[in-house]
Amino acid sequence: MSNKTENLRILVVGCGNMGAAHAWAYHTLDGFEICGLVSTGKSKEALNQKLGGGYPLFDDFEKALQETQPAAVCISTYPDTHESFAIKALEQGCHVFIEKPLADSVAGAERVAAAARQANRKLVVGYILRHHPSWERFIDLSQELGKPLVMRMNLNQQSHGYMWTVHRNLMKSLSPIVDCGVHYIDVMCQMTRSRPVWVSAIGARLTEEIPEGNYNYGQLQIRFEDGSVGWYEAGWGPMMSETAFFVKDVIGPKGSVSIVAKEAGGTGKSDTVAAHTKTEALRFHHAALDKDDQFVRPDSWINLDDEPDHQELCNREQRYFLKAIQEDLDLTDHIQDAVNSLRIAFACDESVRTGQVVSLL
Repeated sequence: MSNKTENLRILVVGCGNMGAAHAWAYHTLDGFEICGLVSTGKSKEALNQKLGGGYPLFDDFEKALQETQPAAVCISTYPDTHESFAIKALEQGCHVFIEKPLADSVAGAERVAAAARQANRKLVVGYILRHHPSWERFIDLSQELGKPLVMRMNLNQQSHGYMWTVHRNLMKSLSPIVDCGVHYIDVMCQMTRSRPVWVSAIGARLTEEIPEGNYNYGQLQIRFEDGSVGWYEAGWGPMMSETAFFVKDVIGPKGSVSIVAKEAGGTGKSDTVAAHTKTEALRFHHAALDKDDQFVRPDSWINLDDEPDHQELCNREQRYFLKAIQEDLDLTDHIQDAVNSLRIAFACDESVRTGQVVSLL
């Protein structure tokens, strides 16, 4: 799209880590034109400077929406604003790209989905791992392991400085296993292609710096209809251990596949956003034994040539958003998957708070 008048005019709301990355995509990719940057603090000024200046800046979302009249809105604010901002944008006729989670409640996520249907506008949720070729390969290889599957995943973050500020702000509305867990619950659902039937979860409040009743460490377990099981663990804060903070593997009767990220899994990388999506290599272990119970095949190592960095993944998300609009893609399944993974994550949150197993049937 070389003609500037054909570019999609987009309002960027939220200028922190993810908002800045999406803004950079809009700034550099063909097909987009930023019409404004919105944040309540000074992040928009810093981002505008990084982008070369010249973009209109706003403190108030509704004012920006009215003044810029965008065709699309990118929402990368804290989760407690997602629902209201998305619905206002959709009601004004805008397409919406929104960071996960879709809302800070299941009912809110369903209201956003309904607003997108009512407005007949595209709604894309920022499930970044769906655009990562290595994670796509990881999920594809899991289909070769037989059933049931055992899925083990975590992302503990020894956050400090700026990232601890971000995490404390996030925990004003959500727990780590909801905010981060939706990614990995989504992956588990893609791996099993089976319906989850119940969840159980535990959590602990390891700091006085977060609201009473919330927790900064959590671990969830899911059982699926086909007998598959999975666990996910997430902890945020300066007290977190960096021992085995990056575990991503899946086991089946025929073997296992593991993400081996020696660099991204190293000391000091647990709260680095760029490291969270790195895979580096996949290790495919084959379980077949010979008559002497020795392995028939050695493990296969799959070195991943197309290993996009965090910014390139954001670029791919935005190309998909543009394609969805230009080619009128049917996003029904995409949106339903986002709502379902959030429903499962909140059921896990309920289990932490009640101490009870929660049925999903």
